[in-house]
Amino acid sequence: MKTRFLLFMIFVSSYGFSQSINDYRAVIIPLKYDFMKSDNQYRLATLTKLNLNKSGFEAFYANEVIPHDYNRCDLLYVDVIKENGFLITKLYVALKDCYGKVVFESQIGKSKVKEYDAAYAEALNEAFASITALRYKYNGKVATNTTGSVTAVATPVTSSTNAVVNSVVNNNDPNLLYAQPTETGYQLIDKTPKVVMKLMKTSRPDSFIAIKGDVQGSLNAKDNEWYFEYYQNDKLVSEKVSVKF
Repeated sequence: MKTRFLLFMIFVSSYGFSQSINDYRAVIIPLKYDFMKSDNQYRLATLTKLNLNKSGFEAFYANEVIPHDYNRCDLLYVDVIKENGFLITKLYVALKDCYGKVVFESQIGKSKVKEYDAAYAEALNEAFASITALRYKYNGKVATNTTGSVTAVATPVTSSTNAVVNSVVNNNDPNLLYAQPTETGYQLIDKTPKVVMKLMKTSRPDSFIAIKGDVQGSLNAKDNEWYFEYYQNDKLVSEKVSVKF
């Protein structure tokens, strides 16, 4: 009896996840995960896309041009996380919404193969088995506000400072960046979506170490607005940045 009840609860849980997964049109794949040293190392970005396509998802690499009718919150963002293991490779897959909230987390894929390429491929494929089992199919759901424009269906994460909470953000600003939480801070993406800047937390909630392309500086809150500051030719440059946390 207990076994049958447990199986029922697993089914209900999986059904609930699959329903929420079906709300999203496509998945964005980064070229590099946190534990990788270079883009598409061990062909993990390629294998991620193959597995997503196999599971029924439309998928785009982060550097691809996304169709203009896709709203960023219609999309999921995939992340592959590596767990520590002695003589064993362990990976699992997280699918996140536009605010960085985990929508679904896969089982842990494992491999005892010594060669890195083969080990990562085996572990990733095993992790994706639980995603394929969801039998994803987009249900056409799109949330709209009273003006008819597309809006996010998720609740924004809590901002890191009062400056973020009180700042006035123009949603029609073509240069508006959106903050997605990462393990070390945030990444700021534009509407395409493309990662424009990476932020790392400091001891101060109103200041981040910021990296934009080859330029490293800091992102600081001043008078309820954010500024990217860095040195160029020994002169301090301060650029206003429109950010939605």
